Amino acid sequence: IPVCCIGKTRRNWKCWNFLCKFVLHVTFSKCNRLLTSQIISYYDSINQCKKELPEYFNFASDVLDEWLRLEKDGRRPANPAFWWVNDEGEEVKWSFEELGFLSRKAANILSEACGLQRGDRIIAVLPRIPEWWLLNVACMRTGIVFIPGTSQLTAKDLLYRLQASKAKCIITNDTLAPAVESVMPDCQFLKSKLIVAKGRRDGWLNLKELLLVTSADHKCVKTRSEDPMLIYFTSGSTGSPKMVVQSHSSYGIGFATSGRYWMNLTPSDIMWNTSDTGWVKAAWSSVFAPWICGSCVFVHNMPQFKPAVIAETLSRYPITAFCTAPTAYRMLVQHDLSSYKFMSLKHCLSGGEPLNPEVMAKWKVQTGLNIWEGYGQTETVTICANMKGMEIKPGSLGKAVPPYDVQIIDDHGAILPAGVEGNIAVRVQPKRPFCLFSEYVDNPEKTAASVCGNFYVTGDRGIMDEEGYVWFVGRADDIINSSGYRIGPFEVESALIQHPAVSESAVVSSPDPVRGEVVKAFVVLAPAFVSHDPEKLTHELQQHVKKVTAPYKYPRKVEYVQDLPKTATGKIQRKVLRNKEWGRV
Repeated sequence: IPVCCIGKTRRNWKCWNFLCKFVLHVTFSKCNRLLTSQIISYYDSINQCKKELPEYFNFASDVLDEWLRLEKDGRRPANPAFWWVNDEGEEVKWSFEELGFLSRKAANILSEACGLQRGDRIIAVLPRIPEWWLLNVACMRTGIVFIPGTSQLTAKDLLYRLQASKAKCIITNDTLAPAVESVMPDCQFLKSKLIVAKGRRDGWLNLKELLLVTSADHKCVKTRSEDPMLIYFTSGSTGSPKMVVQSHSSYGIGFATSGRYWMNLTPSDIMWNTSDTGWVKAAWSSVFAPWICGSCVFVHNMPQFKPAVIAETLSRYPITAFCTAPTAYRMLVQHDLSSYKFMSLKHCLSGGEPLNPEVMAKWKVQTGLNIWEGYGQTETVTICANMKGMEIKPGSLGKAVPPYDVQIIDDHGAILPAGVEGNIAVRVQPKRPFCLFSEYVDNPEKTAASVCGNFYVTGDRGIMDEEGYVWFVGRADDIINSSGYRIGPFEVESALIQHPAVSESAVVSSPDPVRGEVVKAFVVLAPAFVSHDPEKLTHELQQHVKKVTAPYKYPRKVEYVQDLPKTATGKIQRKVLRNKEWGRV
């Protein structure tokens, strides 16, 4: 400490006080890094293949309860484990101790009030409300298999999921309760119904009421690493949605590496991921990755995506890490962000679909921050990512994330050289990565078809460069084959969005008597261009694409639309447009 600080004047006292705080901050930060390494380094080392997968693992007891213990000992920052807000100004904050207390109550409700046993399946169709997180953890504690679903499911969707999964319990709110009741006669496996609502409903158990009277005395079951923990319904290129099962270790341990190196999380961070609870990205970035790193999970209960609400939230709350879909980033950069100050934000992430380099550049100009893109599927944890310390190549998915060996292969399973387009694949022989999904439930044919030679095939097309960066081309069934040229829609969409007239676009194949298929673009115009002459504007867009990318990729057909069909999570549904174009509707 400098001699000048050892005085009694007000100025010297301020200097002394500042230096003491600085030393404490540095010391605490160092301890914080050590604590982080104590917990996630063990699981990270499993991903790095330095340690064997444990025989038994449960995320609730082995991760969440460990952070609870460190929190009680004062060895974790004074940071909530969970922080929920809504537009009405309501807030819910839980420490890891409170999360543990409430989730044990919820676990007893599932076992006692609902009569569920280890291995049973429940479907949870809830918006972004705190109870969704409690039930997620409660299922881990009881060994019950958790099946999330988006709140936009219809009665037909619910019936299919209840019948296919043989779920014994469904959990929802007042909005979807009537739809569940309408299909009840055809759901012979369903034994109990749990509602999250303020008032009672005939035939339903009320979670809020039960939480008030149920004991928190619960002992977590001992689950094996390979025991099923989660099931997600995921759409394929053909047929009904498939059930993807993930084990306790696949997500619970598998996200240690990406949480630490892609999301760059520590116990001091507050992570906000905007995903709907029915989308697998909610499990990735709102449960497993942040909590394995001891971070705070931040949630804003937004019924609809509004750029102004996003910007205001990032300005108002001390959010340090932010993850949203490329569609959301596209909307945000079109919004005027100049009046907002994101004082705490330091790390931005994207996933779910490819991110246009143009959007990435605009975000950097407006916020000063990069967007670190990651890539994976419901069947996997993060496959590729732009991780800290790496050079970001705009438009690239980054490099393979351990323990995955990612390669580009042909249709026979042979590895292709750098720069050659093929199937993005993950090596599964001689040893299958522990964080790859277990199977498609009750669908051995689909499970077997996902493997080609020594590789699991993602169904996505891509290119790997000389440095190991992977570049997304498109879904295998989205590829446009025009006069022998294979054209990925994403590259054309990226070119289109660079034109000021284009707010959003979706590119699909369209039948052509000469070329077999041609590129067609569905374009949502920016407000300033709505009244422009469509014929002249089409020609201008076509010329623009020819200049930005290879001329043969330009859209020979352009249709202007008010909006594009999207999933509940904001992904553009090219399949809907393609089916319409080919008369398959």
